[in-house]
Amino acid sequence: MKGRALTLAVRDSRDRSLHFSGGIQAGGGGEEAGVPMRSFPRGRKTMVRLHFFLSPPHHFNLPFLPDAEVPGPRQQPHASEAGMVPCQIYCHGELLHHVQMAKLYQDDKQFVDMPLSSAPDQVLQRFGELAAAYNHSIPQQQLQAFIQEHFQSVGQELQSWTPEDWKDSPRFLQKISDPKLRAWGEQLHQLWKKLGKKVKPEVLSHPEQFSLIYSAHPFIVPGGRFVEFYYWDSYWVMEGLLLSEMPGTVKGMLQNFLDLVRIYGHVPNGARVYYLQRSQPPLLTLMMDRYLTHTNDTAFLRDNIGTLALELDFWTENRTISVSSGGKSYVLNHYAVPYGGPRPESYSKDAELADTLPEGDREALWAELKAGAESGWDFSSRWLVGGPDPTLLSSIRTSKFVPVDLNAFLCQAEELMSNFYSRLGNDIQAAKYRDLRQQRIAAMRAILWDEEKGAWFDYDLEKGKKNLEFYPSNLTPLWSGCFSDLDAVDKALKYLEDSQILTYQYGIPTSLQNTGQQWDFPNAWAPLQDLVIRGLAKSPSPRAQEVAFQLAQNWIRTNFEVYSQKSAMFEKYDISNGGQPGGGGEYEVQEGFGWTNGVVLMLLDRYGDRLSSGTQTAFLEPHCLSAALLLSLLPSLLPQ
Repeated sequence: MKGRALTLAVRDSRDRSLHFSGGIQAGGGGEEAGVPMRSFPRGRKTMVRLHFFLSPPHHFNLPFLPDAEVPGPRQQPHASEAGMVPCQIYCHGELLHHVQMAKLYQDDKQFVDMPLSSAPDQVLQRFGELAAAYNHSIPQQQLQAFIQEHFQSVGQELQSWTPEDWKDSPRFLQKISDPKLRAWGEQLHQLWKKLGKKVKPEVLSHPEQFSLIYSAHPFIVPGGRFVEFYYWDSYWVMEGLLLSEMPGTVKGMLQNFLDLVRIYGHVPNGARVYYLQRSQPPLLTLMMDRYLTHTNDTAFLRDNIGTLALELDFWTENRTISVSSGGKSYVLNHYAVPYGGPRPESYSKDAELADTLPEGDREALWAELKAGAESGWDFSSRWLVGGPDPTLLSSIRTSKFVPVDLNAFLCQAEELMSNFYSRLGNDIQAAKYRDLRQQRIAAMRAILWDEEKGAWFDYDLEKGKKNLEFYPSNLTPLWSGCFSDLDAVDKALKYLEDSQILTYQYGIPTSLQNTGQQWDFPNAWAPLQDLVIRGLAKSPSPRAQEVAFQLAQNWIRTNFEVYSQKSAMFEKYDISNGGQPGGGGEYEVQEGFGWTNGVVLMLLDRYGDRLSSGTQTAFLEPHCLSAALLLSLLPSLLPQ
């Protein structure tokens, strides 16, 4: 066990999370943790739970530790300490810099996903010798030979996996009237077998040789270059899996996320050590809710409710911002990553972008890029607005915005936690989360809601005003049920009409700005369609429900047409040219695709008796959509 990494995720009696990291050293009659341990203020009795990342994690309850200091809300240890040894190669350092800046691979992610062939200290020693021999200007041929000798090809640490609970003909398929859509739904159901992965045991026995973080349970990946699992993607994947009647697979994926929270104190962006510095939109509590709805597995909830609370603590302690309005101060959340350095998986792009700025501004740029990646919207005009040149990625200011969707997700999580604790009979904790939700709804109304426009908008902290540009995320509170105005849905419908969003025939655009970034026009993304469609569909308003159906019909036809042509599902779609695979951003469009499949299955389940494959029914012309909606509602308006 000598040299193995150790992380302690600690909860104190005031329900705050603390994290300590160090190494495991062999000594005396056994193993002891070489941890820089800081304890609590004298006189405060504290019970802590320590989670040791061994195999599997071990749990110890220890009483009061004297003479220590509790880290403040923003005092995180460097996240890569938990994977310190592999991070010396995959997260930072001269080796990473040399390889990525040599551009040996078309995609920077390829190198940081390559396992080591030998121990990292040996690889680093050999690299040091190579660099010294060439005065730190290593020729490309020698660098390629070094990598070939000391690294393995991508994907060696994963094996294909067919989910054990996969079965033919799940019940939801019978709801689909259109035979072509039903056959397509069956093909998408088959794709789960193609996207299943399992981590090989050598990642557990030799974690120092891999950038992949070990997961005890198999999982479904997005697809393409994304061969590991990702945080917010997995929510829509799970929705699809539950419709495919695969709760066992979903439970295993949930357990993987819960293990990550127990070990690291948060869910990282994805299952790689180089993603540990940042998270992604917080949907873990919602994942648990969807699993419980399908299984009623209260014992699983009881075992893991504290871990769900720990994840929300991460956002409370490390991503909180105070905003004043009308003489009152409100607490909301933002995306913010307090670490610089280029993203390892996009190292050369980040380094070259930073070269366009004065040296003193580069670390801040890299931190903002990481915050943009944490948002899931990497990258978008959402985070560029108000910068020196809003068309340039170097203008990114992610942490300077209070995002609508993040706060809507957290508001929903607070409601679910209140429900969970009530279910478990803990009225005190249920009341705590109920109060937090009410405070957040009030804050969102005061800071993010615009009565004149009829929607919520990201708040620019530096300029002290809302960003009034259109993004589907502006309507996330409808989806999450976090609003108090009963007329909010009708106002949001008018907002969609005023923004001319209902004139787009092939999907809801990600924005109305064409910056060349992938989370902007003309791309449309599956999860954003869901945010708007379900937000409207949950309304009692017949008109809102009909608009939701028409938007679902548009998206289904786009996905079906592209699938019919290319026999593939894609992560995003270009809706400017009749619906095609999307483009822009830092890499080529990817096939698969986890969350796209999940959203399509959800729409087929909800509207299967009405949806058409489009082979006989033409798209509605833009100017006809509003008229069609009116005609569909006419019977309900006529006197009985």
